[in-house]
Amino acid sequence: MRNRNCGNPIVCRCEEVREKAIVEAIRNGAHDVDAVRRVLRAGMGLCQGKTCGPLIARLIARETGKSMPVLLPARARPPVRPVKIRVLSEK
Repeated sequence: MRNRNCGNPIVCRCEEVREKAIVEAIRNGAHDVDAVRRVLRAGMGLCQGKTCGPLIARLIARETGKSMPVLLPARARPPVRPVKIRVLSEK
């Protein structure tokens, strides 16, 4: 059986976002890594874009002609996790 996704590799493994989806988002106006994150959640998984961020930036550079230094680094945000109110009220 032939793999139909051979020409469409996964770029963001955490969120399972494929290259074609990222290229389509770029062509629809997502011209920086943060914009791709907002549209597709690519880079918002456990690795927080450490693995896929440079790959996404490379795709943006290829599609838009922007240079890599302009695209990196993307805005870093710490992961958000639920916290119980009780923990916040303790001192």
